[in-house]
Amino acid sequence: MDKLHILKEKTAQAQLGGGQKRIDSQHSKGKLTARERVQLLMDEGSFEEIGMLVTHRSRDFGMEKEQYLGDGVVTGYGTVNGRLVYVFSQDFTVFGGSLSETHAEKICKIMDLAMQNGAPVIGLNDSGGARIQEGVVSLGGYADIFYRNVQASGVIPQLSAIMGPCAGGAVYSPAITDFILMVEHSSYMFVTGPNVVKTVTHETVTSEELGGAQTHAQKSGVTHFACENEVACIEHVKQLLSYMPQNCEEDAPVYPYEAGNESRPALNNVIPENPNQPYDIKEVIDQVADSDSFLEVHKDYAENIVVGFARLAGRSIGIVANQPAAMAGVLDINSSKKGARFVRFCDAFNIPLLVLVDVPGFLPGTDQEWNGIITNGAKLLFALSEATVPKVTVITRKAYGGAYDVMNSKHIGADLNYAWPTAEIAVMGAKGAAEIIFKKEIAEAADHDAKWKEKEMEYTEKFANPYGAAARGFIDEVIVPDTTREKLIRGFRMLENKVARMPRKKHDNIPL
Repeated sequence: MDKLHILKEKTAQAQLGGGQKRIDSQHSKGKLTARERVQLLMDEGSFEEIGMLVTHRSRDFGMEKEQYLGDGVVTGYGTVNGRLVYVFSQDFTVFGGSLSETHAEKICKIMDLAMQNGAPVIGLNDSGGARIQEGVVSLGGYADIFYRNVQASGVIPQLSAIMGPCAGGAVYSPAITDFILMVEHSSYMFVTGPNVVKTVTHETVTSEELGGAQTHAQKSGVTHFACENEVACIEHVKQLLSYMPQNCEEDAPVYPYEAGNESRPALNNVIPENPNQPYDIKEVIDQVADSDSFLEVHKDYAENIVVGFARLAGRSIGIVANQPAAMAGVLDINSSKKGARFVRFCDAFNIPLLVLVDVPGFLPGTDQEWNGIITNGAKLLFALSEATVPKVTVITRKAYGGAYDVMNSKHIGADLNYAWPTAEIAVMGAKGAAEIIFKKEIAEAADHDAKWKEKEMEYTEKFANPYGAAARGFIDEVIVPDTTREKLIRGFRMLENKVARMPRKKHDNIPL
């Protein structure tokens, strides 16, 4: 039949995007096409496309002579590891993936469906920005997407993979979503490009330096994952999804787990004899979590705190841990923001939190104070205080000063607080404390250093241990390190049906 033939022709035309020449150009840059990315992401044969035959409505600047079916974005739904997801994949071969009125409408349609059906949205971004030939309707299209991003925030997981350029207003949709992944050497994000920067500030900078994957992974913290290529990026998206529920009303998938010997003797030797010697908190995480289940988030940003997903007896948990191997695990502006953002995601999506504490305090200095360590440090405090998911803390070594309070102490709503015998819970380190408390005695002593050392030892014996806090019930149990995994499995199992009701309010006012 002629009509069936017409449909077949149109389908073939749509699948070619901007044509073979532009597809070849995309491949020559080491980039996949929009459809190839969707095929990699979705379970085989599960993708159902929506809006394949959509075309733009622009009649200005000769645009009516250049029409492409699909208008530069592939949208639809399917499954990833058997679970429903919605996806849009921008097609750089059509007008450089630029966003038009109809392009935006297609994205909004699948976002609406995702909200109505309670399933994640994945955006594969590869776009030159707003389609300038369309003027304000293109900008309106961006705003329509931003609005939906905000409405969906905390309701369904939203993941953004940046597979090419993402500039100008286009960056704000990924910025609102839960996780951003970038591809090294072929993707970049910035509000204003190198040319504008040079004109305004006279700085000469490349796109890669200004907004490449490594820049945003290490310096700005804008991206959570920098992936070596597009295939690795899409695999990361799949892995991330496996730790999340479909929506805020559900729990994350539970994976099969066979109980065995949960003792981890290696934990007994993790903490060095010298209390000022660093060690890698990831060694503790690897021993405590299910084998090979830890997926670190923001790995290269604010390395003095470690955050990420893991499984404990097959169940998804979020981990926040001070890292003594970087800046002694001190809390600063960037680590506080990093921790707070991760905590709020976990709380929004019913993912229990494990907090591992070895923190000497907040980082001092004019740079920190002038850039708002007070407000930024409060973000982590606020996030952990408002979180109603099961929250368990293990203090491995130092828990000093206000940082003890902030790192999921009993006082801000932690459900279970454990400490190892090596824990030091005090207002400050023994050396500084002795200097303040015994200042007069040290000054009057014949041998200042010997007296100081004596008083330091006195303070250490009295306060630099977990037993004072345990006596007051601030620590529920002082545990042998090798029992930590077993204690956590039992503790989280006990907390599975936790119900916590917050005071009635429109929303909180986190110190932004």
